[in-house]
Amino acid sequence: PKDNWEIKTRVVLALISLFIAKTLGVVSPLLQAQAVDNLSSNGVSDLMLGAIGLTVAYGVARIVTNAFQQLRDAIFAKVGQRALRQIALETFKHIHQLSLRYHLTRKTGGLSRVIERGVKGVDFLLRLSLFSIVPLIFELVLVASILFWKLDDIRYVSIIVVTIVIYVWFTFTVTEWRVKLRRKMNEHDTDANQKAIDSLLNFETVKYFGAENREALRYDQAMGGYEKSALKTSYSLAFLNFGQAFFITVALVVVMILAATGVQKGDLSVGDFVLVNAYMIQITMPLN
Repeated sequence: PKDNWEIKTRVVLALISLFIAKTLGVVSPLLQAQAVDNLSSNGVSDLMLGAIGLTVAYGVARIVTNAFQQLRDAIFAKVGQRALRQIALETFKHIHQLSLRYHLTRKTGGLSRVIERGVKGVDFLLRLSLFSIVPLIFELVLVASILFWKLDDIRYVSIIVVTIVIYVWFTFTVTEWRVKLRRKMNEHDTDANQKAIDSLLNFETVKYFGAENREALRYDQAMGGYEKSALKTSYSLAFLNFGQAFFITVALVVVMILAATGVQKGDLSVGDFVLVNAYMIQITMPLN
């Protein structure tokens, strides 16, 4: 919002907290890998103490990472709620400016459900755009750079890039198909809610004409349409989740086989193997 420096400052502070958390999250697997290397060496006391110290540092890094993530959410909470309040208020004012003809159609139930979905969608889009897309790209670049520097092998980075491209293509394609199913489900949901609320608002009229069974039948038909659409949406979501998991798992297995082969040849250490596994899991979690 213009001239609202508190909100703007909160957004900047939330982004700073997010990038600190991402950076610490990328550094922590390096400490874990170094600890594993120390433990896999000869059991000398100073090496063991080093492994313990690295393990403690890894734990501290994880705690601080989580702390900055929670700080980000706490700082941004007021921004999200203020946005929801503004959108809800503007929508409310707009409804009062609509014509009498529109209000005489008695679409109170459907309208309330549309407003509810729209307002909640604003908060989701804010968090997605600020806290998911750009930070994810930042994290991927950071992880790819560290893997190339640490392992000195372009194959690991290539597999990650190819996997992400396929993952994004698959997700985008299936989601575009799911949007049509979801929109149909929302239409049936709005229709059912509209029939229920409007029937209750006109309770006296329904009672006067003895139309309870007719209203129940209309509501059941609307819910029947919603049931069919909801099932299609659930099935398509299951297909999307399976496809995403399949591509990620295949990439994880290929990368781990490469790392295991490197350890067997002596090119990589056991810590490097753990490092690759940790990074693969770390970059795939935000993708979902």
